[in-house]
Amino acid sequence: MKSNIKIVYTFLLALAFISCSSSDDGNKTPESPYTQYGTPFDKMPKKEDAIIYQVNIRAFSQAGNLKGVQDRLTQIQELGANVIYLMPIYPVGKEKATGELGSPYAVKDYKAVNPDFGTLQDLQTLVEEAHKKNMAVVLDWVANHTAWDNAWITQHKDWYQQDASGNIIIPPGTNYNDVAQLNFNNTEMKEAMIDAMSYWVYNANIDGFRCDYADFVPNNFWADAITKLRKIKKNQTILMLAEGSKYNHFASGFDYTFGFNFFYTIEQLFKENKSATTIQNSNATEYANVYDSANRVVRYTSNHDVNLSDGTPLELFGGKKGSIATFVVAAYLKSVPMIYNGQEIGYDKRLNYFARTPIDWSTADTEMLAEYKKIIAFRNTSKAIKSGEYTGYSSDAVSAFTMEKDTEKVFVLSNLTSSAVKHLIPNTLKGNWKDAFTGASVTLGSDVTLQPFQYLVLKN
Repeated sequence: MKSNIKIVYTFLLALAFISCSSSDDGNKTPESPYTQYGTPFDKMPKKEDAIIYQVNIRAFSQAGNLKGVQDRLTQIQELGANVIYLMPIYPVGKEKATGELGSPYAVKDYKAVNPDFGTLQDLQTLVEEAHKKNMAVVLDWVANHTAWDNAWITQHKDWYQQDASGNIIIPPGTNYNDVAQLNFNNTEMKEAMIDAMSYWVYNANIDGFRCDYADFVPNNFWADAITKLRKIKKNQTILMLAEGSKYNHFASGFDYTFGFNFFYTIEQLFKENKSATTIQNSNATEYANVYDSANRVVRYTSNHDVNLSDGTPLELFGGKKGSIATFVVAAYLKSVPMIYNGQEIGYDKRLNYFARTPIDWSTADTEMLAEYKKIIAFRNTSKAIKSGEYTGYSSDAVSAFTMEKDTEKVFVLSNLTSSAVKHLIPNTLKGNWKDAFTGASVTLGSDVTLQPFQYLVLKN
């Protein structure tokens, strides 16, 4: 009898092993209740190759929905972007809502599509069509807080931080009255959060997340979440962007942090006539504790927050020419660039993301759009710009630096003033170069004169 029991036991173990093995077929996994939708995306950009395009769904089209984004995928592709970052797609809370339509960052349901934007199928189709054009799609993820009418509030009050009287609180130190602060000491809540993030990887085949308010969510949560998310797609890349500046986000598994310091430095440069050398200082600050040369800071001259609160690039950086000269620095100075929808056409209106303010694409400045395409196209071909070593040579007026990788060297000079200026050339950079955009020969002597907001991009 004992030998028979042993045979049966061995047989059952074998069956269990076969069952587990068969679940690794691209459908359900042992760890997940979800099945994988869509096909693997084999054109995922490497993290240093990313050009991120931020889409404010409410503003991106007259329809203000996911289909409206799908209809303009060709234009995003032609710009040269390869990562589409969608602002929150989830239903928005109505209780204590801010603004006309409520904040997209007040999430009512982590596992649903805002009906104003369409359906899960609309998102699936958008991702499929973006993948066909070799563009990844990442979602905005709001981990720190939820809307007040999120079902978690009533079903799991202990998933939220509470005051001494047992009242759920808003995020500490803020005036975000439309959202409730989650409790990251609660294991069940963290598991539910990671489950919800996984839901979108499985059910819409998305390629990563831009994580809102990342500095205020514990790093051990991010490390756990990112580890589990990356297991879903196995050998495929998942891009993770922290909307935060803590250097230990990289240790948690993030690919990018956010260039807050860089943005406010270039803003002050124009507002207060600061020296362009402050950009070098900002770069040093943002990379002070980043030891892996593969890691990059995402840099921008606009996003949904600063566009609404501070102004468009045209307002902030000296009009069209100044905003392009500034974008060159943001795109090339040891960064992964991010473009906010509309800036590439010189759109001059602020976009209120609490309401519907559709971009009028018919007003596009075609010359400006051509400049953006040219700047991005060169970056896409330059290993030095994407992952090279940076050396600064700036003056008060000119942001000047080299990016160098293997045998390729690129010298960038951008006059960030409205006056013609003479910039001194170091001995090591004198000599023969080529214009990176035209291929024309350029010989640098002891100095070069740059016209107002003129930029030069030279390569060896």
